[in-house]
Amino acid sequence: MNKTLLIITVAIASITKACDDKLTKSAEQLRVESQKTIDFQPQEHHQKPTATTAMAIDSFATVPAKASSAQFLHRESYTVCYNAETRLPHWVAWRLTADHTTGPHKRGGIKFQEDEQVPAPRATDADYRSSGYDRGHMCPSGDNKWSEVAQRESFLMTNICPQVHNLNAGDWNEMEQQCRRWAEQHGEIYIVCGPILYRQKHKTIGKNKVVVPEAFFKVVLCLGDDPKAVGFIYKNAEGNRPKGDYVNSVDQVERLTGIDFFPTLPDSIENRIEAEATLLPDN
Repeated sequence: MNKTLLIITVAIASITKACDDKLTKSAEQLRVESQKTIDFQPQEHHQKPTATTAMAIDSFATVPAKASSAQFLHRESYTVCYNAETRLPHWVAWRLTADHTTGPHKRGGIKFQEDEQVPAPRATDADYRSSGYDRGHMCPSGDNKWSEVAQRESFLMTNICPQVHNLNAGDWNEMEQQCRRWAEQHGEIYIVCGPILYRQKHKTIGKNKVVVPEAFFKVVLCLGDDPKAVGFIYKNAEGNRPKGDYVNSVDQVERLTGIDFFPTLPDSIENRIEAEATLLPDN
């Protein structure tokens, strides 16, 4: 990979003390800070991310345009931009490498956990019981088998959204598997996903009124000599369709969500790859 492109791509918003203090910031503050960048040297796979690495993930996406505030939560393998109003993430972002697609740390016996780093009221496991919805991972358990800590953190409720079972176990799961294949084939990919809220008034579940999304998005970036990106939109409903039916350009996902993805890419690259609507190549 071109070294200059790597440095530019992972240049990040310098979000002051976000990793240490878990501060909630206004969307305007975050947009201003997103103009600042730092140099970043990639780490070895399986090494716990430093604050620099974790904050680098913040540059994968901005805060949604209509969001009044957001809280950043930096985990072993992913970062959450959290929405306290909906009890959901605005988005979850992570770098998936070939080495992270396998490992000994499976999900067996791990329980979903309330995330005490976000203010109450917040989602609990009890909110989902008898709700008719699955606890749907954004950063999936299957991407975190490489680390015991990462696997456990993938079960924090701030990484979870209410999903229709047929979607969670079906087409959404198939795309998670496809992303792991892309990471194996290309060495690494960058993923951002989260809920889409279409209407002003939303269905909620549980005592803590966790919002049920109408749909979900996922965007995937693959760097290299010929960078490519692709977006996906899934209705939160039953269905069994080919992956290509969910494909959208990243630009289309941005229009639906109000999020700017991969804003630190050079405009000449960002404008080209975000306008495309084709699946990443399989080597």
